Amino acid sequence: MIVGIDLGTTNSLVAVWRDDAPQLVPNALGSVITPSVVGLDDQGLILVGQAARERLQTHPQLTTALFKRHMGSGHETTLGQRRFRPEELSALLLRSLKEDVERAYGEPVEEAVISVPAYFSDAQRKATRIAGELAGLKVEKLVNEPTAAALAYGLHHKDRETSFLVFDLGGGTFDVSILELFEGVMEVRASAGDNFLGGEDFDTALLQHFVASQREDAQFPDINGSGILHRLRCEAERVRQALGQQASETFVFSHGGRRWELEVTQDDLQKVSAALLERLRGPIERALRDARIRVADLDEVLLVGGTTRMPLVRKLAAGLFGRFPALHINPDEAVALGAAVQAALKSRAAALEEVVLTDVCPYTLGIETTMQFGRQYESGHYLPIIERNSVVPVSRVKTVQTLQDGQARVLLQIFQGESRLVKDNIPLGELDIPVPPRKAGEVKLDVRFTYDNNGILEAEVTLPDSGERHSLVIEKNPGVLSPEEVRQRLAELASLKVHPRNQQVNTLLLARLERLYQESLGEARSQLAQLAGAFQQVLAEQDPARIEAMREAVQVRLDEIEQSVWQ
Repeated sequence: MIVGIDLGTTNSLVAVWRDDAPQLVPNALGSVITPSVVGLDDQGLILVGQAARERLQTHPQLTTALFKRHMGSGHETTLGQRRFRPEELSALLLRSLKEDVERAYGEPVEEAVISVPAYFSDAQRKATRIAGELAGLKVEKLVNEPTAAALAYGLHHKDRETSFLVFDLGGGTFDVSILELFEGVMEVRASAGDNFLGGEDFDTALLQHFVASQREDAQFPDINGSGILHRLRCEAERVRQALGQQASETFVFSHGGRRWELEVTQDDLQKVSAALLERLRGPIERALRDARIRVADLDEVLLVGGTTRMPLVRKLAAGLFGRFPALHINPDEAVALGAAVQAALKSRAAALEEVVLTDVCPYTLGIETTMQFGRQYESGHYLPIIERNSVVPVSRVKTVQTLQDGQARVLLQIFQGESRLVKDNIPLGELDIPVPPRKAGEVKLDVRFTYDNNGILEAEVTLPDSGERHSLVIEKNPGVLSPEEVRQRLAELASLKVHPRNQQVNTLLLARLERLYQESLGEARSQLAQLAGAFQQVLAEQDPARIEAMREAVQVRLDEIEQSVWQ
């Protein structure tokens, strides 16, 4: 038996294909929604779901949530005397969902299609596969969450052509995908997202707002005290959900015999969430740009994920797209139902014979290269080979050459990401290739990347002169930066000594160059890399006149590039 699973940051669901339709499976408590929380009881036994969630406040040292956000990293969580990796915690949750289905249908569950955020990295996807394996499941396929939601929606419209955007804001992640449906083919045109933006972040904003309001009260407890932060977070979640139904709600916190209250209105929530709402715009604009589609050409906008129930999110979506989003699908259930549809496609269900799904590679994949600016060479630059939102399976090749006379080896370092410099992207692996020692530029290497439907990347390097080949299959989990490491790097940047490039006008231009580089593809991206490198070299010379002249020239060129992107 094969099932579809929505492995969510806050809640998880499981569904099966029965009677030519996807059906959600209730857990032992009769609910189709299982909180993504794992813990230990007082005897050291594992608790999963609602029972564990109830102990988040009372037994924070024995309970954990939000572990999906650490998937693909080396982060560990201590529960009692035991340390757990995110894959292990996810496996305990998956095993519970698997047992729910086996209890409901009396059949063993051996295979699963599991949903992941569209913007999940290579490492995070592989960690999800490992979690499935630890739970005793053969993971047939990982399906992107917006794609799964579109599958659930698309079944009702498969007889007509349509294009739609899926706006998926869950508990911990935000994804946006643009899809077209025609003649039984559902084609993903583009995906984008933010892996650290979801309902939990709105809860944090509310929590911080409440704590700030009590700043003058010397008796207000340290929020890092035992269980206090969890209690505040749970109250923030309650208030946020209440504000989805009413104009105001009272934030209440009791401790040590005292009680603190703060009335929170819709306007208050709007203000404290302003930065989060602004972050929703970037992925939407990127997906529209990559898909080469305008808002007016979309037939519908689908809201998926529990956080889209917030009125301010729906208001933002309506304003961005100039229409009211479609609300006829349950935002909490759509992903799980779509995962069951994908499971049925894998098992070749008769009712779905005519449905074909194509997807895209959500990230750019490339190698480190050295670029020439005048007479100077600068290493650490990113050479994209497979650009984001390429339809998979895909194979692309680019040719590089040796840099030095007598060079005997080439170290090919493979990265994933959208930044211009490899230090800001995710390393995936490397190939150390022996080459004949000749004059610089005489030895050429054809670098081919092949990315398949299962998210596995193969890098192959061929020396055209000899026909010699070297290959590397990127299958192992390389890990990614944890949230702690990200904060540490930001702190390191903030402590750097002042340099002319930190002058506001120059910093603004560098930020714009980086944004446009990440938003662009192909030749435009190459031009932007050259412009950025040249401008940084002028900054390093610290000649104000040259910097001003170069800055004006670059700004003119950026205006031209940015204008052409939307034409």
